[in-house]
Amino acid sequence: MEQETYSVGLDIGTTKIVAIIGKENEFGKVEVVGVGKAKSLGVHRGVVNNITQTVQSIQAAVEEAESVSGVAISEVVAGIAGQHIRSLQTSDYITREAPEEVISEDDLKRLEQQVKKLQMLPGEEIIHVLPQEYKVDTQSEIKEPIGMYGNRLEARFHVVVGQVASIKNIHRCIVSANIKVQDVCLEPIASAKAVLSQEEMEAGVALVDIGGGTTDLAVFKDGIIRHTSVIPFGGNIITEDIKEGCAIIEKQAELLKVKFGSAWPGENKENEVVSIPGLRGREPKEITLKTLSKIIHARVVEIIEAVNAEIKNYAQGDQKKKLIAGIVITGGGSQLKHLKQVVEYITGMDTRIGYPNEHLAGNSSPEIASPMYATAVGLLMGALEIQEIQASTKSVIEQQDTDDTPAQESEHSIEPKKGGLLGVFLNKAKNIFDELAD
Repeated sequence: MEQETYSVGLDIGTTKIVAIIGKENEFGKVEVVGVGKAKSLGVHRGVVNNITQTVQSIQAAVEEAESVSGVAISEVVAGIAGQHIRSLQTSDYITREAPEEVISEDDLKRLEQQVKKLQMLPGEEIIHVLPQEYKVDTQSEIKEPIGMYGNRLEARFHVVVGQVASIKNIHRCIVSANIKVQDVCLEPIASAKAVLSQEEMEAGVALVDIGGGTTDLAVFKDGIIRHTSVIPFGGNIITEDIKEGCAIIEKQAELLKVKFGSAWPGENKENEVVSIPGLRGREPKEITLKTLSKIIHARVVEIIEAVNAEIKNYAQGDQKKKLIAGIVITGGGSQLKHLKQVVEYITGMDTRIGYPNEHLAGNSSPEIASPMYATAVGLLMGALEIQEIQASTKSVIEQQDTDDTPAQESEHSIEPKKGGLLGVFLNKAKNIFDELAD
């Protein structure tokens, strides 16, 4: 196997760390050759709180993926999330010095750089500045202003902000595991890449990624990300509720949730009982499934109501912002029985479970097609995009060398421009990690 033909995605979650190695086959599908999974011991609600344990978990996941695939991992595209991530909307404008010339990429960059000077809270830094729509002079609702004439260029932006310390800690953990950070991506965007269709993003859709420590929300409309939010509750807090409510240990609570748990209490009868082995010779504990589902239902309702509040906060009753494609739920927490029905009941919106299988090759393991691997598959897809860009850039350079094109003239013409939704994030997120590496 040639190492350079493979890419790697690294999902650093609250409950698990996943390293996934793959390549793009001749049909444009993702062919996964190795997956490594390790329990995440040093991460709480998406934020690293123990460097040593996180490094060990990353190394364990990477070693397993290398062992399965026979491919050595030297660099990864990593996911960034956690309760420290927040977003805001802002508008700004520039007055062009030469309105007789058409608007260029440089004008858009100048406007974005101006937005990056926004004053943030102490310890925070802007991660992404994402244009929503532009206005040139009096003409509004412009998606692509390049090539137009105008004096005043204005835009609305979606700004994603994170804690500098949290971002540095993730970077340090990966580097300490002797791996290079090739790029980073906001995890809900990676999940969206893996499970959403372009039609859904155009029509309007809310992606809800229910992880172990957090629930990530990303709202798309007209093919553009419009709103992001991180809700500091996930599958782990449901397990914690079962543990406390049933007076059992965490391992038993997790097993109960996965095997017998339901988000809808109405389906269970009073006489349905499961027996839990007692500790150290104690009597077994009997728990009714109705009691179990009531505990789960209460916390699920709280999470989904928080999601619904965020969606309403985005739409604010504006019909133009209506999410025609409804909600797509993914992540490990989405596999909870009857969760889809509860989400539809609370939000009144069509809902489906998001599987990453549409982008996977036919011979992929059924386990990889599970919603719990959506983020990891999305990160791998991002890594493959980068590989494709690097290959095309190399080809252009070689072609220009053959044609004896002076290097100075070709410098800007060969600069890779990453396309697509994930590409926007990869371009911008690279800057912050480059600064941290210095």
